[in-house]
Amino acid sequence: MMQRLFLLPLVLPIAALSGCGTAKRAGSQHEEFGATGVFTRSFPGAEKSSCEAARRALLSQGYVISEWKPTNIKGRRKYQPDNDIHAEIEFNVVCVEDSKGSNSTTVFANAVRDRYSLKKSNTSASIGVSAIGSVSLPFGSTDDALVKVASETIPTGQFYEQFFDLLERYLDSVPPVTAIAAEAEAEKKELPPPAPTAAKAGDE
Repeated sequence: MMQRLFLLPLVLPIAALSGCGTAKRAGSQHEEFGATGVFTRSFPGAEKSSCEAARRALLSQGYVISEWKPTNIKGRRKYQPDNDIHAEIEFNVVCVEDSKGSNSTTVFANAVRDRYSLKKSNTSASIGVSAIGSVSLPFGSTDDALVKVASETIPTGQFYEQFFDLLERYLDSVPPVTAIAAEAEAEKKELPPPAPTAAKAGDE
C-alpha cells in the first residue's frame, strides 16, 4: 500500500507532460509542409481539358462557379448543418502543365470552409421629450445577423480523393481544347457592359 502512495505522484506528471506534447503537436500540424499529395493529382491531357472536367465536376455537386478561366476555377457552395449555423465552401482549382510536350497536367485543389453563426441583437428606440431630452426605450425586438465564427482549409484526404475521382470521370467527355477556349470567349462577350458613370457638372 505504501508503494502505491509513493508511485502515484510520479505517474501523474508524466501523463500530464505526455498530454501537453500531444496537444502541441495537434495544434501545429496545419503549420507544417508535408510530402503527401492530398491536394494534387496528375491527369493525362492538356491543362484546359483538366480544368474543364473540374468545372463540370463542381457543377454536378451544386457548386456555383464564381470565376472561370482556362486554367483556374473557383466555385462556391452553401449549406446549413444546423438551424443557427450556416456554412460555405469555396473550392479553388488550378491546372498546371507538367512540362512542355508531356501531355499531362497536375491539378491543384483546395477548399476553404467558412462557418457563420446566427447572432441576435436587441434594438431600442429613442423618444424625444421636451423636458429631459432624448430617452432610449428597449422594445424587445431583435435583429438577426450572420457572424463568421470559423474559417479553415479542409484537410481531409478523402474529400479531395472524391473530387479527383469525379474529375477523372468527366475527363473523357470533355470537348477538344479549341472548343473550350471558344466557349470561354463567348461567355465573356455575354457579360453586360459596365454601367456608365454620371458626368460631373464641371465636365460639360
